Amino acid sequence: MALVAGLSLPVAVLVAVSLLLGALILLISAALAGPRPEAEGSGVDHEESSIVGNGVAEKQTTSKKQKMQRFRKERLQQHVFSHPVLAAALKGHSGNISCLDFSSNGKYLASCSDDRTVRVWSTKDFLEREHRCMRANVELDHATHVRFSPDSRAFITWLANEETVRVFKMTKKDDGSLTFSASVDDFPKKHRFPVINISIAETGKFIMSAASDTTILIWDLKGEVMATINTNQMNNAFATVSPCGRFVASCGFTPDVKVWEVCFTKSGEFQEVLRAFDLKGHSAGVYSFAFSNDSRRMATVSKDGTWKLWDTDVEYKKQQDPYLLLTIKCDVADPCHIALSPDARVVAISSGFSISVYNAKTGEKEEEFLNVHGEEIADLAFDVNSRFLVSSGDRAIRVFHNVVGYRAVITEMEAMLKKPTSEAMRERLQQQISNAQSALDSVCTKKQ
Repeated sequence: MALVAGLSLPVAVLVAVSLLLGALILLISAALAGPRPEAEGSGVDHEESSIVGNGVAEKQTTSKKQKMQRFRKERLQQHVFSHPVLAAALKGHSGNISCLDFSSNGKYLASCSDDRTVRVWSTKDFLEREHRCMRANVELDHATHVRFSPDSRAFITWLANEETVRVFKMTKKDDGSLTFSASVDDFPKKHRFPVINISIAETGKFIMSAASDTTILIWDLKGEVMATINTNQMNNAFATVSPCGRFVASCGFTPDVKVWEVCFTKSGEFQEVLRAFDLKGHSAGVYSFAFSNDSRRMATVSKDGTWKLWDTDVEYKKQQDPYLLLTIKCDVADPCHIALSPDARVVAISSGFSISVYNAKTGEKEEEFLNVHGEEIADLAFDVNSRFLVSSGDRAIRVFHNVVGYRAVITEMEAMLKKPTSEAMRERLQQQISNAQSALDSVCTKKQ
């Protein structure tokens, strides 16, 4: 054993030296031989493969970018529509517009969209090439309805997710632009079903919200519910406050429109809600209705395929019923909306994607706009001066000249001139005729 242990160390040394010499010889041989051709070729192939691989990757990336750009372009492409009386198309929203509202001073048009913004447009720009608008962001939500306050210095919105009212105040900056600030607290959540409309009384005394069940709530301006109305119509299709601020009306499954008076004391305190009158005459459920600016006329459109015009200037407290003035057949399809011009001379009805415009005195359909929007029409309204008709249904707002209204004014004023009148009255009538004819001529001239 001692002998083996003594020999193991020299043997290990000899093995290590042999290995070292062998490795050295191999290195010298490789250096003298030079690089092998196949190794060089392999290196070139590897480099080319890397270049080709990067090129393919770049082409694939470019192709994906092009596809994304094309997809975005297709999404952002607006529905194409043209018509001789189209005044403007207001574009700015990136989502579908659900609601429109004109301010009572006639200066602004508000629109809300599922793009989480409310945009306020200047009506004086409708006939310009550029259409200015100011944007109010609806944080963490989006508005389905928007309504201006009576003083045109604020607007309220209905929030889709929070299901409540949020108030925005409008402040004009030194440069004339507007800024918007949302109220700190939203109204409390009270409705159990989706809200179909909100409205503010022109008197500034209350706010109305109507749900798709049979509930209408009357709120004070601080967000307290003052009254609850049960419409007993199985469901509400539409509801609003009259322009005079006295009435709340609704329609739904039943073939009538119900109207209530919201009563206040002389000191301005809320008193009660009383049934005022009903519009009875349709044979099927009513889609929608509209008031004239003085609330003395109402127009209704029904599933029975007719629209009706009513005289609502009655003594309802003495049980006097409204008078039916016109019944006209029309095309109807859900969704269906009706708008009555503030001067009650024109009725506009949207059905699906198209709009028909009628003379409210004769009932004659004088204009028809087909496939106005790429989506079904969501809202329809006249401006406060009866100059324009606006509609929404996709990401654009269509603004039409109210040529039917201009023609109605001319016909009506010319008929009045034939009757005995004072010189001052004749001058006023002639001025109205001249203004309407000038507006009509300007539309025709621009479109030729």
